[in-house]
Amino acid sequence: MIFAVSYSFAQDVAIEKLDPEMQVSKKTVEGLDWYDVTQWGVEGRILPDQDRQQWFDRLPASAQQSVTKAVWSLSRDSAGMMVRFKTDATAIHVHYKLKKGNLAMAHMPATGVSGVDLYARDEDGRWRWVQVTRPSSQEIKTQIISGLAAGEREYAAYLPLYNGVQFMSIGVKPGSHFEALAPRPKPIVFYGTSITHGACASRPGMVHTAILGRRFDMPVVNLGFSGNGRMDKAVGDYLTQIDAAVYVIDCLPNMGPADVTKKCIPLVKQLRAARPNTPIVLVEDRRNTNDWILPSRQQHHTKNHAALQAAYNSLVDEGVSNLHYIPGDYLYGDDSEGATDGSHASDLGFMRQAELFEPVLRKAMGK
Repeated sequence: MIFAVSYSFAQDVAIEKLDPEMQVSKKTVEGLDWYDVTQWGVEGRILPDQDRQQWFDRLPASAQQSVTKAVWSLSRDSAGMMVRFKTDATAIHVHYKLKKGNLAMAHMPATGVSGVDLYARDEDGRWRWVQVTRPSSQEIKTQIISGLAAGEREYAAYLPLYNGVQFMSIGVKPGSHFEALAPRPKPIVFYGTSITHGACASRPGMVHTAILGRRFDMPVVNLGFSGNGRMDKAVGDYLTQIDAAVYVIDCLPNMGPADVTKKCIPLVKQLRAARPNTPIVLVEDRRNTNDWILPSRQQHHTKNHAALQAAYNSLVDEGVSNLHYIPGDYLYGDDSEGATDGSHASDLGFMRQAELFEPVLRKAMGK
């Protein structure tokens, strides 16, 4: 009977009353100084001098006439965008409005779909996580964190993965020093699928693209298009305009062997013609974490890998240089625990991918 009463109490009381760490958000205070991030720019927003329909779109407005409707729609998510600043404030606030009212997905939380994820450099210069917003409405005006240790430090705020942003400002108390940090040049450029897009990270900083950006301390461009990363020439037309440190082509999860055979070599040649010296990395698709018990899915991955390997070998035989390759068999590990739904990475899966991407990218960039 005591158990039944306790259970009923737990069901009737809001979880944030039982566990303060579950609070959705903390209100901002009045009288803050607000800094509009569009005034100094965000990393991951390519070709910033070209016109856009909305400022936080990943692709310029001209892309609407050339890429598929699906790619254009997905390009309006702010995946991969990150803004940097320095401040000595002991509390940091953010005010932003999302494009879409759907803040979460069935297998991906609102923190990842629609959150702003804050990191800072520690005393040794390493990027360390600070806090993430917990959206419960389309417009969020909230204190991200308070009680910060005294001293000025550099911060990085990652924007939502599967939602768009209409506006965004960072708030600190008056009298705090605040320095905007401009986007850095020569990004690592990823072109891929929903996994590159960020499915299903718990928060924006946990995607392998972001993890690698912090490890290399370099800017990142995330051109992941959920269900629609297909080695399209129209997307390649924008890739070639970016002065990239390296191109990572990671489209196989949205392709079959015939498409890989048809489209991989032309895309690589398109990039190489425009950027003769920029490294290009080809990535096999990850094996679904349950393909061990699904013979048809296992066969699909095996054939896809063979098609990409054949394309890679052909390009190398033709003399295409500075071309690199990442096998896919163990990108999620070998224990079936790296994905949320078999296909899309969990945070564990993203971390495992970063571990295998890092040495190949390090070699490609000579770092």
